Amino acid sequence: MRIIKLKIKKTMNIYIQRCSKLIIAATMLLLTSCVHHPDVPTTSKESNVLPAIFPDYCNVTVPYNIAPLNFMLSAEVYGECVARFTLPDGAQQTYGNGVKVQISEAEWHAMLEASKGKSIKVEVWGKKAGEWQSFSPFEIRVAEEPIDEYVSYRLIDPTYVAWSYMEIAQRNVTSFEESQIFNNEITSNNREIGQCVNCHSYQNYKTDNMLFHVRLSNSGTVIVNDGEISRVNLKRDYTISSGVYPSWHPTEKFIAFSTDLTRQAFHTSNSNKIEVYDLESDLILYDIATDSVHVVSNDPELLEVYPSWSPDGKYLYYCKSVPLPEEMRDKDIRTTYQKVQYNLYRKSFEAASLTFGEEELVYDAASKDKSVTLPRVSPDGKYILFAQGQYGCFHIRHSDGDIVCLPIGDQLPLDARSEGDPSPFVDLTNLNSEGFADSYPTWSSNGSWIMCSSRRGDGNFSRLYYSYFKDGKVEKAFMLPQEDPEQNVFRLKCYNRPEFMIEPVGISVEEFSKVFDR
Repeated sequence: MRIIKLKIKKTMNIYIQRCSKLIIAATMLLLTSCVHHPDVPTTSKESNVLPAIFPDYCNVTVPYNIAPLNFMLSAEVYGECVARFTLPDGAQQTYGNGVKVQISEAEWHAMLEASKGKSIKVEVWGKKAGEWQSFSPFEIRVAEEPIDEYVSYRLIDPTYVAWSYMEIAQRNVTSFEESQIFNNEITSNNREIGQCVNCHSYQNYKTDNMLFHVRLSNSGTVIVNDGEISRVNLKRDYTISSGVYPSWHPTEKFIAFSTDLTRQAFHTSNSNKIEVYDLESDLILYDIATDSVHVVSNDPELLEVYPSWSPDGKYLYYCKSVPLPEEMRDKDIRTTYQKVQYNLYRKSFEAASLTFGEEELVYDAASKDKSVTLPRVSPDGKYILFAQGQYGCFHIRHSDGDIVCLPIGDQLPLDARSEGDPSPFVDLTNLNSEGFADSYPTWSSNGSWIMCSSRRGDGNFSRLYYSYFKDGKVEKAFMLPQEDPEQNVFRLKCYNRPEFMIEPVGISVEEFSKVFDR
């Protein structure tokens, strides 16, 4: 009965949300007749450069269902901004309010629909010291492929020293609607210890089967199985810890985890500031139906972490460290951390018998003096994304961290080639930033969009960026749009572990909290 009630409630919540969107859209249409659209300046000084808008949406490719790409000019330089949008059929609309360009949602979605598969021309004028300046026009290309309507992320402070408030949130990327999935205050019973919530995960982009971890106070892994909520202790006598970084099997009720003994160190002069590393780590498989934990790999000498299923469920990909040089093996990891490097491996999987095959090397990063983390296979099974840096397993804190993409072929390791052969790597220059950490790569459910968490801009706060992916080519990355373009400056939180979803989580924070009373 509880499952049926939850499904009904979830359906009703989604229905209400969709009805609300229709009502809002209808209201917006009624109000647009009285929205002020400023005139384009009659005279201006020409400038042959692109406008320095924030966020940078110049010449990006976006899905046809994304929220308005609101932007602004610097208030320290300009007093006003006007932007004119020209559609493929010649229709035009202008926007501007101070130095900000904030577009009506209804009008924006109408513009995207009319421009699907084509481009919108954008012209920008800025008023500086009483004189209007015109910039070189740019395009917003509108792809024919949509993006998943929802994304979830953990909102945390830009430090791991301590925390006071933390939440897992979900955002409708077709609008600006954001809501909580869970927070660390509602069930914490010891304020001195505190509570950490992290590592939310879904089965096949849907939310009927999902999980997240609660650490320290009231600890446990909260699992939603066909809408039924439970809290599970995944620690067993033969495992290092409870489950950590999770990955749902795409079709079965199995979840792969690593089990880790994780530590942190803090630098005083290194620009990376924080090191997160494992003293021990293994791989396990959790069978929800039997509440049983099976060891996948537990090499006593090496570290194994970040499991990730292939979309057909036939392979489990993961990262595994390589042996340290002999002279370093007995030393404190705080002195050897820069020599800890991970390669990418996989094992075949037989669901009926719960058995794994032999370990296969997929990508030998260490031979290139690199380290791999967070692998994700594309929905069509043709490509694999991962984060890469020079060392370690936590590249979101390393300024050299980048996203890498490789085609998955029959030959392993994937980068094996003869001298003179062209590089197999997909060029992700348009996705990665220069000198800032890029990490947590993931694919949309249709494989057309790549999302990552990046510290570009200020080096402190990680925010969400998207790139269009088609036929092995990646377009310029763009930031998750906000209703107020300054929101990404004033919101002093990091977007952590972003995950695509094709539907929202229909269970409320209060409903999740009840599992801690059982």
